[in-house]
Amino acid sequence: MKKALVIGIDDYPTNPLAGCVNDAKAIGSILARNGDGSPNFSVLLLTSDKLPITSALLESSISDLFKGDADTALLFFAGHGIINPTTNAGFLVSQNGAKGAWGISLADILAMANAASPRIKSSVIILDSCHSGHAGEIPGLGNQAIAAIGDGVTILTACHREQTAAEENGQGLFTGILLDGLNGSSADICGRITPASVYSHVDQTLGPWEQRPIYKANVQTFVTLREVSPRVPREVLRRLPHYFPDAAYTFA
Repeated sequence: MKKALVIGIDDYPTNPLAGCVNDAKAIGSILARNGDGSPNFSVLLLTSDKLPITSALLESSISDLFKGDADTALLFFAGHGIINPTTNAGFLVSQNGAKGAWGISLADILAMANAASPRIKSSVIILDSCHSGHAGEIPGLGNQAIAAIGDGVTILTACHREQTAAEENGQGLFTGILLDGLNGSSADICGRITPASVYSHVDQTLGPWEQRPIYKANVQTFVTLREVSPRVPREVLRRLPHYFPDAAYTFA
C-alpha cells in the first residue's frame, strides 16, 4: 500500500503565491498512476483554492499520513517556509500562520516520519518551499546543524536551508523539474523512478548559481516512486545472459 498527502497553498493573506496549487495538483495526478495507467499512490490532495489550509489541518493531516501500516508514505508540500532565527526552528507556513505560530515545524514532521518505522517501510518528504533544506536537522552546539533522520526516511527539498525557492510561469522551479523526472526523465533502464534518481535529475538540471536541491536519506533500499515504460524492453533484458554467456563473450 502506498499513500501520498499532497498540499499546495497559494492563498496567503500576505505574500500570496501563484504556482503552489498548480504544483500540488500536477504532483497528485502523476503520483496516482504509473506510466501504463495502473494504480500507484492513493493520493489525498489539499489545496488552498478548495479549503483553508490551517495549522490544525496541516498537523492533523500529516499526523494521519504517518499513522497505520503502509509500504510507502509520501508528503509533498508547496507553499511558504520559514526559519525562526531565534530558535533555529524551521516551519511549513499555514494560511493562518503568524509570528509565534507559523504552522507546523519541520522537527515535528520528521519526528512523525521517524516514529512511523517499521509500520511504514519508507517515508518520503518532498518540500518545495523556502529554507526547506532545514528539514532533517536538529539544533546542535553553537547552532550547528546535525542530521537526525530515522530508518527508512528520505527527504528531498527544493533548496538549501539559507535559500528561497523560486517560481516561474505559475509553477515552482523545483517542482517543474521534479515533474519532468517523474514523467520518465529520471527513470532507470527498467523504468523505475526513485527519490535518488529524481534528485540527480533536479541537481543536474539546475545551474550552479541557482537554488540547490538537498537530498537526505537513511535507507537500505531505494523506494520506487513511479514506474514508466522501460528504456529497453524487459524481455530483451532477460535474454542478455543468452546473448552473453560469459564476461568475455563477443556478440556476433
